[in-house]
Amino acid sequence: MKLGPRDLSAMIAAGKPRGMGLLIYGTDAMRVALTRQDLVAALIGPEGEAEMRLTRLAGSDLRRDPAALSAALRAQGFFPGQRVVLLEDAGDPATGAIADAMATAAEGDAFLIVTAGQLTARAKLRKLFESAHELAAAAIYTDPASREEIERALTRAGLLDLPPALLPDVTALGRTLDPGDFRQTLEKIALFAGEDQASLTAADLQALAPAAAEPEIEAAINLAAEGAVTALSQQLVQIQRTANATGFCIQAHRHFRTLHLAASDPGGPEAALGRARPPVFGPRRERMARQARAWGPARLERVLGWITDTDLALRSSRPLPALAMVERLFIRIAMQVRVRR
Repeated sequence: MKLGPRDLSAMIAAGKPRGMGLLIYGTDAMRVALTRQDLVAALIGPEGEAEMRLTRLAGSDLRRDPAALSAALRAQGFFPGQRVVLLEDAGDPATGAIADAMATAAEGDAFLIVTAGQLTARAKLRKLFESAHELAAAAIYTDPASREEIERALTRAGLLDLPPALLPDVTALGRTLDPGDFRQTLEKIALFAGEDQASLTAADLQALAPAAAEPEIEAAINLAAEGAVTALSQQLVQIQRTANATGFCIQAHRHFRTLHLAASDPGGPEAALGRARPPVFGPRRERMARQARAWGPARLERVLGWITDTDLALRSSRPLPALAMVERLFIRIAMQVRVRR
């Protein structure tokens, strides 16, 4: 049978297997691996691997020894508790061995988890798990993380006492970042907060989340957006040896496009920035909201045009003084507006 995302989340939350085996497949290898990791941990617990209640096999192992899977499923351990056999990187060639093993499987055998990459609807492996009563197949998509997945990641990281005001920002972060990056970010937050999670602020979250741009370049972009010409000139001198002109333009376009969306939103810049992707947090959100109000949609459209023109010129085949062009662009932008800070 097919197992939907909610059913899969429910199985992981309950820590109890459904049927005799589950196939987890999808194009995103990281998401498949993290889902498999969560399911294994839920079924056998933190000590399951140390107690030898987890057996790992590779799809290639079955080509050499098709009976290895059946033997692993029936093997009895020294410790009580749920046992799991994990068969990774399987494909259609493993279908026969899996079908033979599951045909003789009985109550008390280990639960089988199979992982695979993308499988078409005609794939033999997928058909086997979708058609058998005691088996199931779960497709892992690249959709933004669901509420259940985010809550599970927070629980896994031990972040159960975050201030309620931070939860929307954390949720936005979970739906923007790749699952692996999101988990690493939550681990950093947990280490930073320690036992004092309630005192975390939006500024802390901004500092710990992956940066949308290099700090030096982001500083220059903010100075340009705020009309700080003198400080901007000094900043450009400091970074001109290491900056990439095209990358500079890409990050500037991203920043001013976000400002344009914020300035054009009927609900106001703060509301728009709260929905931005990637998320904009704390003091940075307040700063960008001030910039959006100072510029207005019309002038931001004009600036986006300047940035696009410069970017196209930099990508042409003509030899051009790239960084000098970017400096001229930023000074031109900074001369247009002064934002009270």
